[in-house]
This record gives sequence, structure tokens and C-alpha cells, in this order.
Amino acid sequence: MPIARVALDVPLPTLFDYAAADGIASGQRVLVPFGRKQMVGVVMECAADSALTAERIKPIAQVLDETPLLSAGLLALLRFCSDYYHHPIGATVLSALPARLRSGKRAGLEEVPQYALSASGRALGLSEFPKRKVVQRRILAMLSGQPCNLAQIMALSATAGKQLKVLMAEGWVEHYVPVPSQSPEDGRNAVRHTFNNAHTLTAEQQQAVDAVAQTSGYTCFLLHGVTGSGKTEVYVHLMHRALQRGGQVLLLVPEINLTPQLENYFRSRLPDAELVSLHSGLGEGARARNWLSAQSGRARVVLGTRLAVFAPLPQLALLIVDEEHDASFKQQDGLRYSARDVAIFRASQCGAPIVLGSATPSLESYYNAQSGRYTLLQLTGRALAAARLPAVRCININQTVMHHGISENLLREIGQRIERREQSLLFINRRGYAPVLMCSACGWLSGCPNCAGKLVLHLLDRRLRCHHCGYQIRVPNACPSCGDADLKPVGAGTQRVESILLERFPQARILRVDRDSTRHKGAWNVMRQQIHDEAVDILVGTQMLAKGHDFPNLTLVGVLNPDSALYSSDFRASEKLFAQLAQVAGRAGRAGKPGEVLVQTAFPDHPLFRALRHHDYAAWAKTLLGERKSAGFPPFVHQAMLRAEGKQEPAVYAFLQMAREAAIALALPVEVYGVVPAAMPRRASHIRAQLLVQCETRKPLQQFLRAWRPLLDALPANKLRWSLDIDPLEF
Repeated sequence: MPIARVALDVPLPTLFDYAAADGIASGQRVLVPFGRKQMVGVVMECAADSALTAERIKPIAQVLDETPLLSAGLLALLRFCSDYYHHPIGATVLSALPARLRSGKRAGLEEVPQYALSASGRALGLSEFPKRKVVQRRILAMLSGQPCNLAQIMALSATAGKQLKVLMAEGWVEHYVPVPSQSPEDGRNAVRHTFNNAHTLTAEQQQAVDAVAQTSGYTCFLLHGVTGSGKTEVYVHLMHRALQRGGQVLLLVPEINLTPQLENYFRSRLPDAELVSLHSGLGEGARARNWLSAQSGRARVVLGTRLAVFAPLPQLALLIVDEEHDASFKQQDGLRYSARDVAIFRASQCGAPIVLGSATPSLESYYNAQSGRYTLLQLTGRALAAARLPAVRCININQTVMHHGISENLLREIGQRIERREQSLLFINRRGYAPVLMCSACGWLSGCPNCAGKLVLHLLDRRLRCHHCGYQIRVPNACPSCGDADLKPVGAGTQRVESILLERFPQARILRVDRDSTRHKGAWNVMRQQIHDEAVDILVGTQMLAKGHDFPNLTLVGVLNPDSALYSSDFRASEKLFAQLAQVAGRAGRAGKPGEVLVQTAFPDHPLFRALRHHDYAAWAKTLLGERKSAGFPPFVHQAMLRAEGKQEPAVYAFLQMAREAAIALALPVEVYGVVPAAMPRRASHIRAQLLVQCETRKPLQQFLRAWRPLLDALPANKLRWSLDIDPLEF
């Protein structure tokens, strides 16, 4: 009797044996009985017998797929992730499937309706079309190049769907369901792809493209290019070469907000290559459809956020991780994996080159490039001949006049940009009006009752909100402690900066970009178009604006309140700050107009700001690596963090203490530190603490974790949540 070993989404580190019919294969989805219910699982392997007795082995209720959805290579990748990150195998495997396929839905690949210009639409001249119908003109311009699907059109504007219906009613646009012109197998062997070679590569870009394209087999490249150096242009040339060889390409980006503009860009440069996106912003149907398109081989380019690293790509020939340093590539719950690291393993597994791109590489990647483990490629200048790196100046806030947190120097520069019809960006990584509300009589602060943090003042809707747990209340009329009515906002957030600028520049067009202003669907697409249309004079934003955006008319960047990161207990804080400031500084002067960056700080002579002024990442990285080596921090050691949280503080600390004693008792060559509170010791009414384990090399640490994990599972942990985080980024 054939036995299928099935992965199920349950918190147990094992596979489950079921009786199967002949012909069952690994990678197929099956419906199996589990307890009193039926569950969808994935067959991981087949065997001739089982350690269980025959009467205990239940038969598979239904085989859901005619052919395997997951290849042997992808199953091996998921096994590696389960083993390395010490997460249950079933939960790991099922998390790689779209939600629709996890629920047992049919895995048929449906065609997506396409929209194209009708005969009358092709005869219509855009020059004669009313200019006031801005969105309709954009749709017609897009469709004049090639047919597009609804998702591509909707990326143009929040009202694109409505305007598309108008154009169809007028008879200028029509839609149809395409008939596949080729089978997936034909697509895999196709080598002719139209390439819109819109830009001539610089010498450094050409060297980078040649270095990667001439590589056979696995090599990890670190593409270190200053902001505006044309890393995306290198990507598109490499993608074209991979497509010419009949391969598929996986491009990972850190933010959902970056996918629409990149998607449109790559479609315009590679018009014949089918491109799909995979990210959490897609609906279930679209995500399953795009996933299956990649799995069938029809989609040649997959663009996505971290979960796309598990996309099934049978002809994967090139992997690219853009902004590889970004912390959002690290999953912080469930399977706590690093998409960058998994992508590197996947490239090694399938024998394909991988390119890690960044203007400010993570210290781990930079160290690997310096030591020869990765191949370093550098782009030292901006791609456009007329574009130069912006001049960076520090404003000493102790020696200048300040207006509610904004210096007079910065305000004067903004005024000059408005007169020259150029754009300015004020960067402050704190949303809301003010970080805290304070009573001037008794010193009361607006603390969150559920967290160790403060309630942030949102003045527009007169609410105090916790950005950690979501708790909110109306702004009190008087101090809850002493009854005094003199409550004052302390510090500044994006809303307060916006109001200060409105007072100073009443005629200016000011746009605030943060999580609050972009929470409605399509809002960011509209804002981005306003910026490109130069309908905005001053941008006020958080890290949403710090990376990946190209605004040609933006010539001034002002950075407010960066010093708080210099006091952080997180040893990575200064590394993150430099990356953030270098990225946001890179938004200025990307076209022919010179850019300038003004950083307000109380420590203008700090080594971080000295390196920033000279755009000298290498010097700053050398300083940090020296500090890390002497302190015994990554990349010179490897770490694992055990975290626990619960309602009762004694139970949390007792669990971690027992875990520590069990770790020490194993007597393996690792360092086991003491139990300490988390950086935020109370969050959402839960007490949080942690225990760090580290080792100089990876292999002994993994051997220790394999021995320790069963002991952790056996510890009493009623009313507690605990997790094991390998290579943690947050402390």
C-alpha cells in the first residue's frame, strides 16, 4: 500500500502518513481527514510503508491536483526553511501557497481580460482629446502602446476604473479574453523578446551587466550603487538577457508601494514578456492567478515582496533583490525568515546568479563582499550625465533660530525653491501631530494603558492613538491627573510639520505622505502622479518617501530630528539611520537640477554625519565593522532570539529562565545570555521578555537549536506565546 507523507498546517514538526492510490506524487495538494475535520495538505514524499499500524492509517479523501503544484526543488527549499528557522514543516509549506489554494480551490489558470483601443480609439488623436480629462488621456496613452489588464490601468489613478467605463461607453476602448498564443512549454523555450533599449549604459553599468551575464551557475553579486546610479537599468538589461535564454526572473522589492511603478516600467521596457506581481495588496483571486501563471511557466518575470521568494518558477535563471538592506525583507511573525537570505539559498540551489542591490548595503552583505564570499560590483556616479549627488549640509540646532522644530535656514531654502518652482521634501519619521501630550502643571504624559509607549496626538480628528496596539481615545479637555486645562503637544510629527509650513507658506501646495494619508486604496497612486505633474511644492513624509522614488523636480531635502536613533540601545540603530538618511538624501537632484540636503542635528561632527556629507558609505561601514568586531556582534557572530509574552510577568520570566537552564545544560559551544525585558517590555497588555543565544559560526548554533527546540516544546507554557527568531533584526 503506497504511503503519502503529507504536510499539514498544524503547529507540529512532523509529516502525517496517509494511504494513497498509485500515481500519487510529491507536490500535489490533497484533502485528508485530521481529527474530526478535513484539511488541505501537500504531499512531501511517498513511501512503501509506514511506522504506524495499518488500522491507524487513514486514506486520502481527495487528490486536488492532476499534476504537482510544487516542484521537488521548491519542496527542498521549504524543507530548508523549516529546518533552518525551526518552524513546523506543515506551516512552512502551506504558507507558500496563495490563500485560495490553501482552502482547496481548483488550481485552473484563468485568462485575465485585456483592454485595448478599438478601431475608433486608434484613429483618435491624443492631441485632439480634451486636456481636462487627465485620467482618460493617461489610459488612452497607455493602451496606445499595448493591451493592458485592469490591474495595470487601475495603477494609473484611483478613478481609473470609472474613467475606463466612460471610454468603453464612448466606443474608444474594448475588452476581450485572450486566447493563449503559446503553451507554457513553448514559452519556456522562446528566446525572442522585444527590448526597449531606451538608455545607453554607462561604463560602470555595462561592466556590471557583463559580469553577471557572463556567469555560469550560482554567484552572489552585491551591486553597490549610489542613489540615482541606475541600478534599475542594470536590472532590466540583465532581465532581458535571462529572458533571451528562455529563463524566468524573480525580482524582490521591499515595499508594496514600489511595485506599481516598477511594474509599469518593466512592462514598457520588456513589452513581450509576461510579468506578474505577487504581494499582500492583491486580492485572493489575482494572487492565485499570478502564482499559477508563474508555476505554469507562462509568466516570465515575477515582481513581488518577501513572500514572492517562494513563487514556483520552473525555469528560474536570475534573482534580484532590490534594496537588499531593507528590514522589511525579514518576516516578524509565523515563519520568521529573511527573504534575502532565502533568495540566496534558492539561487545556490538552482544554480542561478543573484544580484543584491543597494546604495547602503547591510553590513552582513558588505562584509561578505569584502571577504570575497560575494562579488562586489560598484556604481559610483549618477547615471544621468547632468545629475550630481546632492550637497549635504548639517544645521546645528543649538546654534540657529528654530520655529517649532524647523530651522530658519531650512525655511529660507524652502522659500527659495518655491520661487524657483522646484519641489522640497521634509523628512520626519514620525506620523501624527506630536509624539506625546503633556500637562504643563503636573507633568502628566499621554501614556498608553496597554503598552510601555505613549499615545500620539492626531490633531485633525482630535484623537490620542497608540501606534503599537491601536488603542485610542479622544483628546481630553483637561489633565486626567490634576484637572489643569493647559495641555501641550511635545515634539513634532508629520501633521504638525504640515501645519507649520501652511502658516509660513500659505500659498504653497503642501502634500503629506504617511500611513494615515495613504490608508485609502489608490491614494498613493494619486499622490505620486501629483508629484510627477509638479502639482506639489512641498512634500512632508515618513520613510514611505525615502526609497525607490524618482521625482525629477525635487531639489531640496530637509531631515528633521534624526538624533533619536543615536541614543538607541539597538546596536543596528546607527546602521539603519545612515541607510535611511542616505536613501532620503538621494531623492534630491536626480535630474539636471542640483540637489541639496539639510540635516538638522545637535551633533554635526558625529562620524555618521561626516560620512553622510561625503557620501562615503565605505568609511562608515569600516567604522561600524570595527565596532561590531570588538563588541562581538553580527556579522562576526550568529544569533538566535527566544521571545516570550504573556499577561503575567512571573510566568513569562519563569518560562525563559527554564529555557535558559535547559540551554546551559546541553553544554554545547554557544553563549547563552540572561533573560532581559524586550525593547518595549509591555505591548497590548502583554509582558514581553527575551533570551539571546549566539555563536561565532553558524553550524554549531544550528546543532544547538536542533537539540534545544524539543526541550522548549516540552516546557510548560500555559497562557504564554513564545517564538524562536533566527538571525534576529529587532532587539
